[in-house]
Order: sequence, then C-alpha cells, then structure tokens
Amino acid sequence: ESRLFQAQKVHHASTPPVRYASKNILRVENILRCRRRPHHLLAEQLQTGCSLAATRAALHVVAAESHNTRAKTHDTHRTARLLQAHARTKATLPALGYEYSALEPVISGTIMELHHSKHHNTYVTNFNAATEKLATAVADDDVTGIVAAQAAIKFNGGGHLNHSIFWQNLAPQSEGGGAPPTGALSTKIDADFGSFDAMKTKLSQMTVAVQGSGWGWLGYNKATDALQLATCANQDPLEATTGLVPIFGIDVWE
Repeated sequence: ESRLFQAQKVHHASTPPVRYASKNILRVENILRCRRRPHHLLAEQLQTGCSLAATRAALHVVAAESHNTRAKTHDTHRTARLLQAHARTKATLPALGYEYSALEPVISGTIMELHHSKHHNTYVTNFNAATEKLATAVADDDVTGIVAAQAAIKFNGGGHLNHSIFWQNLAPQSEGGGAPPTGALSTKIDADFGSFDAMKTKLSQMTVAVQGSGWGWLGYNKATDALQLATCANQDPLEATTGLVPIFGIDVWE
C-alpha cells in the first residue's frame, strides 16, 4: 500500500463541458412553426366557387396533407431531440502528463500502458456507445430502452471519470509524486484526521477491505466543510454516489 502513495499527488479533476446544438434545434422548431397549414388549400377552393366534387377532392387532399404534416411533425420533433442528445462532445481518452515508464519502479510501465490504453479506453468506447443508445431511446420515447441504458452509462461513465482523476493523482517523483500535501489541504487533513499518516493508514485499510473491484477515496463534503473517506464498489463515481467531491482516489484493481 505504501507503493501506491509513493507515486500519487493530490489533484482535483474537472468535468468536461457539455454542449448542446441549441441553434440547430431552434432552426428545426422555427421551420415547424412556419409550416403552411393544409387547411389554407380548402379555403382557397371554397373562395373560388368550385364544385362539390372539387370540394370533396380538396377535402381528401387536406386529410392526406394533415396526415403527412403530423408524420413530419413527429419526425421533426424526433430530429430535434436527437440533435440535442447527440450534441454532447464524445468522451475521449485523456492523455497522460508523463510517460508510462515514468512511475517505475513504483508502478510498472507495462501495467500503466495496459491500464490506460486498454482498460480505460474500453470504458470510453462503451460509454459513448451507451449514450448514443440512450439518445435514440429518448428520441423514440422508448422507456425500456432508456432504463436499459442506465446501467451501462453508470458503469462505463463512472470508469471514465474515476480513471481520469486517477491519472492526475499520479506523478513521477521528480514532479512531486510521493511528497505529502502542503498548504491548505495539509492543514485540513491535520484538522479532520489528526495527521497525514493517520489519514493514509485509515484510507489504506478501507480500500484493502473492498472486495473485487472498487475505489477508495479522499473526498470533500461541501455540506459539512470537512474531508471524508469513502469507498465505492465497481466503477460507481464518488460524487454521483455519495455527494463527496473527489480529491484523491485509489483504484483497487491497481
């Protein structure tokens, strides 16, 4: 467990921004509002004093165009929802700020490469696929599909978030890896846990006790203005699961 701490430094990760194609959606909705209603055709036929047969024919056209308009309206609304859902920038594998071998001998370069380029990248790929399925299900008002997508999003999205923080918690010794925290964070750790060593010991004990895969975390509780330790199973993200802001994480797999 001491090896884990030797290569880690505290860093708070930010969440990538979410963008929406609001202009495209507005254009779609404006086109829909400005569509010429088929009832105008019937009014024109009546104003010209046309025959009853011609009026009946006009009514058939109105009915057909009304049906087509409803179908087009549904398609337009679906397109607008898809534009909004798919407008989110796809998740990408974050680059490391150091070489895979930079943490040796504490962590093997081979393990780092496997963990980052294969393991984490799989979460990114599956997360993007799951969000696309969710977008389609939402556009189609498919409640079953919406529910089915949630588990994959939680697992793969959580894996992406957790690992993105994890890589930023690591650093070569030449760049501060293994050094205890300083400044306001050090003061806060001492106030809430007694000392850095006491916090490290307790966090290590909690993390080792996690069965299977999971995470041990040092987080910040905004409600109580206190640092707090927590563990999460599998890839459950800390903030979404507990409300704690993640500061420092230990991957049980690692």
